Amino acid sequence: MPVTDQRPVEQPIGALLGTPLNAVEIDHADIRYRVYAERHLSARELVGRGFRGRESTEVHAVKDVSFDVAVGEALGIVGSNGSGKSTLLRAIAGLQSLESGKIRVRGDVGLLGVGAALKPTLSGFRNVVLGGLAMGLSRAEVDEKMDDIVEFSGLGDAMARPMQTYSSGMRARLTFSIATLRIPDILLIDEALAVGDKEFRERSLQKVREIQATAGTVIMVTHNLNEIRETCSRAVWLDQGVKMADGPTNDVIDQYEDQ
Repeated sequence: MPVTDQRPVEQPIGALLGTPLNAVEIDHADIRYRVYAERHLSARELVGRGFRGRESTEVHAVKDVSFDVAVGEALGIVGSNGSGKSTLLRAIAGLQSLESGKIRVRGDVGLLGVGAALKPTLSGFRNVVLGGLAMGLSRAEVDEKMDDIVEFSGLGDAMARPMQTYSSGMRARLTFSIATLRIPDILLIDEALAVGDKEFRERSLQKVREIQATAGTVIMVTHNLNEIRETCSRAVWLDQGVKMADGPTNDVIDQYEDQ
């Protein structure tokens, strides 16, 4: 079965001759998955169906999409709801299998999203520790970075409170701050900057620029087109799973807005 290949890729001869190295190569990626109904059935309906499983619908989320992302590039993916943006991002991260095609990545990948798995009953401090350990950092390394995380998040005394007492904006701050404990070679951002106050969004965008400046690769999915204009030099437009445009950010966004 075709799957995302996240193993390190050997450097091709072209890269040795000066050709830009690709961090991500998406080759005719096609993704389908099933959505299951949550409807409650009566005992009579269950008997009538022979106790078969829930009804499901197949979703063809990404349709034969191909493009490459160079090392150090910042790419934005735009499109309306249901266009396949987040699904493609999950496939790049290795969290979604492919129906056909291939996705190759060079280096380690980190997916930053508003749904990141934090523990609501634990304090902000404890979540930072657990997040850092999950990323492969030692406890000493996490402790060394703790003051910077508290300052960057701006949560102050709230770091000692259970995360379940946080607002959505505060959770977003903590999620993004934990993600910056260890910067991956390829950072995937899925709407993580869409929540939180204006000041924190600006700090987050600055952090993304810093990551890119150190030759890190950034792929961003967000409905906030201004953030993509400010951060990304290139954009891809997806519509119902089909790649509609790929090019300089302003050109692609202009096409998307003029549809």
